[in-house]
Amino acid sequence: MYPALAVLQAESNNNIEVLWVGSDDGIEADLVKHAGIEYRGISAAGLHGVNVLTLPKRLLKLAKGYFSAKNIIKDFKPDVMFFTGGYVGFPVAMAGKGVPSVLFVPDIEPGMALNQLSKNADVITLVCEDSEKYFQDKSKTRITGYPTRKDIQQWDRDQALKFFEFQQDLPVLFVFGGSKGAHSINQALRANLSVLLEHCQVIHITGKLDWDDTKTYYDGLSEDFKKRYKVYPYLHEEMGAAFSAADLIISRAGASTLGEFPLFGVPAILVPYPYAWRYQKVNADYLVSKNAALMIRDEDLSEQMGPAVIDLLSHPEKLAAMKTAMTGLANPKAAENILNILKETAKK
Repeated sequence: MYPALAVLQAESNNNIEVLWVGSDDGIEADLVKHAGIEYRGISAAGLHGVNVLTLPKRLLKLAKGYFSAKNIIKDFKPDVMFFTGGYVGFPVAMAGKGVPSVLFVPDIEPGMALNQLSKNADVITLVCEDSEKYFQDKSKTRITGYPTRKDIQQWDRDQALKFFEFQQDLPVLFVFGGSKGAHSINQALRANLSVLLEHCQVIHITGKLDWDDTKTYYDGLSEDFKKRYKVYPYLHEEMGAAFSAADLIISRAGASTLGEFPLFGVPAILVPYPYAWRYQKVNADYLVSKNAALMIRDEDLSEQMGPAVIDLLSHPEKLAAMKTAMTGLANPKAAENILNILKETAKK
């Protein structure tokens, strides 16, 4: 969702009419509408790994989604369609055959949905060259970088430190696990927090599921600890402040790490989600291979988090080299690159 919003934000002249088609029960609807974009929901369901008993019901949902998408496309008459992943793309792509389409692949390796959609896409936009090996027709691929939103880029470090009421002369560790949070990361941080706070200040996004328990834990901490430890269930516009303040990040290795971390030049310790190991590990391997990140397995995090963070903070030259490497992967024009491709494709 966020890469698509970033691409739309790159249109400064407001002369593009946009209709966002998502799932009828999608959590993205409110955010899309909040951005001032018309939203239409359709029925959709994934098929990968589905129990045979539930397959008929899911196929029916896809069929309903197809006919809904057919009517939407007939009414809206798009010049180009833009896909960024998710099973809702299947019925829309099927209904929109004949309409030029552009695909954005946010991870290094495309997921099943994007892999299928790529077969009929006119252009496939990629974060980096490492993704090209997953596509047979290289003539359709374009390296654009990962599009990032303008609203997270409006903080400098001084403003960010002031927002969190942090000291200027103490490193900042930013820990998060995505919008829903990551229980294992939250637990590992709690196990290592007292040691880490001797060396750095910590910004921690728990996600909603662990928030109540973490808030109770936070309320029981000493005032000295609270000065160095700021915890939130989620950050919206302030996410840019967290990135700007951070000297090091601990997080999962979802697609956004390929765009947002390089944009802010923040080194990372990546902990691929074990149940989405393949895709997140490929992302993590890429950043590790570029010397911009380290990787720790989820099951080893509690034991290795403290020593890994302290080692990096104790060797500023190592951290600086990782920062330089991460910064070198940034492509701040990615959203504009994709927007231009969409405009070119619409004219064909």
